[in-house]
Amino acid sequence: MSTRPAARPVRTPGLSAKEEIMARLRAALDVPRRDAVTEAADVPRDYQRADDRQEVSTDPAKVRDVLAQRIADYRATVHRTTPSQLPAAIAEALDGAGSVIVPPGVPEGWTAQVAATVQVDDGTPGPRELDVIDAVLTGCHTAIAVTGTLVLRSDDLSGRRALTLVPDRHVVVVQADQVVLGVPKGIERMGEDPASPWTLISGPSATSDIELERVEGVHGPRQLHVVLVDPEPEPEPDSPAPDGTSASAPTSQETYR
Repeated sequence: MSTRPAARPVRTPGLSAKEEIMARLRAALDVPRRDAVTEAADVPRDYQRADDRQEVSTDPAKVRDVLAQRIADYRATVHRTTPSQLPAAIAEALDGAGSVIVPPGVPEGWTAQVAATVQVDDGTPGPRELDVIDAVLTGCHTAIAVTGTLVLRSDDLSGRRALTLVPDRHVVVVQADQVVLGVPKGIERMGEDPASPWTLISGPSATSDIELERVEGVHGPRQLHVVLVDPEPEPEPDSPAPDGTSASAPTSQETYR
């Protein structure tokens, strides 16, 4: 064993790499900690939290805009729609698919305008059976705007993990009240069910080879479509509806590519 002092050593002939590393560790441990924590109350709490002012005071419409932009940055497709136009937006996202599988908790109205054959997952299709299905349609639990992350819980709305990993196209419906600004708020929402399996998605499956060539679809769906449901626009008071009440303003869909 080396008898050298604990001071930071200087590489000299005869000093092995192991002796140098151990001496540096001893020197570091001998330095008194200026930020030593002795009580729970001493833990710094200046990091971003779920109740951060920016999280609770930012206009929800702006938060949804940030989410749409972040998702588009990941080369996913975002369809902006409203509750009344949701079936049409889903049909647009699934255009060209011949077969679609959905978790059992997906509302029937979501697929009302889908032309493809829709199969409700009963848990029996394995990877080979899922591989021949063109697309999967699910809901989500939370969407984190600043990172463009979709959080799926293994439940009847988001489905089991294999369901969202094998088919080539994944269409996710995100409701307005599921969108949060930052990661702390998203983690807080996930804490409602800490024992549940969670899947976090940031864009389509992608990787790079040794030459940094981007390849999509290796570890999951090659195409990701996010149907972001904005609230219905405020009705215009001067536009009476056929039943005599105020009619809602025309809705529109916006697609980011």
